[in-house]
Amino acid sequence: MAQSSREIINIQAGQAGNQVGETFWNMLLAEHGLNEQGMYKGSDDLQLARTGVYFSEVEGMGSRGSKFVPRSIQVDLEAGVCNKLRSGSLGDLFRPDTFITGESGAGNNWAKGFYTEGAELIDSILEVTRKQAESCDSLQGFQIVHSLGGGTGAGLGSLLLSKIREEFPDRMLSTFSIIPSVKVSETIVEPYNAMLSLHQLVDNGDLTFCIDNEALYDINTKTLKIASPAFRHLNDLIARVMCGVSTSLRFPGQLNGDLRKLGMNLVPFPRLHFLMPSYAPFYNAQSRAFERFSVPELTKALFDRKNLLVACSPEHGRYLTAATIFRGKISSREAEVSVRDLQTKNSSRFVEWIPDNVSVSLVSVPPVGQSQSATGLSNSTAIQEVFKRTAQTFASMFKRKAFLHWYTGEGMDIMEFSEAESNTHDLISEYQQYQEATVEEDAEEEEEEAIE
Repeated sequence: MAQSSREIINIQAGQAGNQVGETFWNMLLAEHGLNEQGMYKGSDDLQLARTGVYFSEVEGMGSRGSKFVPRSIQVDLEAGVCNKLRSGSLGDLFRPDTFITGESGAGNNWAKGFYTEGAELIDSILEVTRKQAESCDSLQGFQIVHSLGGGTGAGLGSLLLSKIREEFPDRMLSTFSIIPSVKVSETIVEPYNAMLSLHQLVDNGDLTFCIDNEALYDINTKTLKIASPAFRHLNDLIARVMCGVSTSLRFPGQLNGDLRKLGMNLVPFPRLHFLMPSYAPFYNAQSRAFERFSVPELTKALFDRKNLLVACSPEHGRYLTAATIFRGKISSREAEVSVRDLQTKNSSRFVEWIPDNVSVSLVSVPPVGQSQSATGLSNSTAIQEVFKRTAQTFASMFKRKAFLHWYTGEGMDIMEFSEAESNTHDLISEYQQYQEATVEEDAEEEEEEAIE
């Protein structure tokens, strides 16, 4: 029997959200020893200790024991991807009433997802969300998986965010947000959709794990040596990080916690909650047999640009805070010493006005097929590069009012675009301000106050 757990409700929105979600659930099943029907087939008690975080247990399945059902809601404005999920290998896993789809699709238009098509679906989504929340003992929060470049994930995802924030103001709201990249562009209006979504994320999210396609392609081509990566390769990387981030919630371990503790340690200012995830080790299948990473190497890899899932250079910014999550047989002393050494050697890259700003979590259960791994979450001022890129491409189109009629035709006001743009510029300057802040400045200000 699973211990009482702090539950998380997963909501996957749009094509990207549902495809990443499918890979994530496949990985979770493997880690908890469950088969595709949600029946337990594992042999380790630790696998069942906290399945309650993501699964509801349905008892009384006769001789087959209990069935574990994902606490998840699958949302899309067109039925294609959800139908594929329903008829695929995981079709029997999800509750049938948790698939909520529209008919006409959002056509990569944020306004359709937020105002017109999405608004028609939002009540039925919230109804299912309430039902899921009522069956929880102590709900810790929600995670939304979506991309910011399309119509459903970005528009309906943003609407969901604001409605959940209204209805559950005291619960943690985390998002795995796939940010569009100029180099790997799917549609021409991505910068508009991304900018409008960022505007919502800044105000309504508690933790945003930023992931971008450019970094995912780089890891696949340069590190994993996959010449032309397909979406399943990209989704696999995202799912690994999602599993890594939630490890300390799903398995007992040292110094672990829940979403709120994660937020407490990583978010020094409420608006600056955009985190850069990293993962190690990444290596291609052929060299797996020859790889053995020491703890200092794993730690170093977490802070290396090559292992980041978002395309920006950490050396251009400074770390406000960071969290490292080690999995496998790793001693706490070894992990803490290697993190401290890394901080000491690169002290200029960490702000000095937040002492001890890297936390360490240890979980003895490694990922399936690996003996050890590590996941990193960094709150670095370098993330402003990503926002600057989006702001530049947004500005070049917005200046000439290109494509705006598609949005205003759905009832949007042009002022919303200007507000989103200025909110993002404010966010960029806040990151810059804290990057340049030093302990000396604080001391000088205090002296001036004392003189006055």
